[in-house]
Amino acid sequence: MAAAVRVEELLAAAAPGEREAPSSVSVEKELELEFDLGNLLALDPNPPPAAGLRGAGPRREAALRALARDNAQLLVAQLWALPAERAGGAAGPLVASLPEPSCRLPREKPPPKPRPPTRWEQFARLKGIRRRKRTSLVWDEQAKEWRRRWGYRRAGGDPARSWLLEVPEGADPEEDQFAKKRQEKRERVARNEFNRLRNLARAHRASTAIPAPPLHPTGHQSRQELGLAARVARVSTASLGRFQPRLPKEPVELPPRGRCSKKRRFEPVLGDLAAERGRQLELLKAMNSKKPALDITRAVNKQLREEDAEAAAAKGKKQKQRGKRGRRQQQRPARGGRKSGARRQQRPAGGNVTGGKRKKA
Repeated sequence: MAAAVRVEELLAAAAPGEREAPSSVSVEKELELEFDLGNLLALDPNPPPAAGLRGAGPRREAALRALARDNAQLLVAQLWALPAERAGGAAGPLVASLPEPSCRLPREKPPPKPRPPTRWEQFARLKGIRRRKRTSLVWDEQAKEWRRRWGYRRAGGDPARSWLLEVPEGADPEEDQFAKKRQEKRERVARNEFNRLRNLARAHRASTAIPAPPLHPTGHQSRQELGLAARVARVSTASLGRFQPRLPKEPVELPPRGRCSKKRRFEPVLGDLAAERGRQLELLKAMNSKKPALDITRAVNKQLREEDAEAAAAKGKKQKQRGKRGRRQQQRPARGGRKSGARRQQRPAGGNVTGGKRKKA
């Protein structure tokens, strides 16, 4: 009898659990959840039970677990409603295709900036040239094997390494075609290297709009580099490092002139009222004074000095022009091959004159 009572008690205790078991997959909510199956996201607009969340303890944890289980059950039910297929045959796992996400989730970091186009890409876009996908290996008829399309040991071989070269029509037959091919190859390599370096420089200028930090990205900085970084960080504040705490045994250094901008100083709003009153009285005194603000005597003296300087400059210019004119007049006879002041000598018709004296017979 006792054993029968115990069995009945066990069946009565297990009956409520058996009645609740089928209802574990069916969850009822007052407001339907919003689902974003592309992101596996479920939004519950229903307010949580306030009675179960009061305080901190096992009751609150149980309420949160039950709420999370119900929402996860609704999300899994929506996933099972999606079209699915077996991956890898009939014995493979069941895979469901998720729809496109409807909610845009924020990124941890900003999206990467697009790479600046190279000169060839700009030219191709301007001319409408489209890139065609070609295989990197081609069949070489001479070697009877697959070789690379470009580079070392490419198909067809290097024309500069060929044992026989055809002389083009109209070319000099005495010209070395092998040396010409080698020179053209060097020029192509140099031109390609120059374009590559120019593209790298252009990309570097575009990516370093913000000045780089003074320290290297890796460790092993020297004492001078650490000191430079500390000084730059100190003067980067609004007060130019005046109120920054200093490290122990750090020397006091004044900012160099010309590099740091001078701070403007404004009078305090609430300060020395006597000094402010004195400045206002001086301003009113200057405004009410009958003495003109312009010093007439000083202005007249300045004007006289300027006029004297202009007159002296004009006089010196005239004298300089006269000296040039005199030198020109003196240099004119010299141009004809005669010196200034030389006497002209007339040659008589009957004989020669030497030194202005006649020869004795």
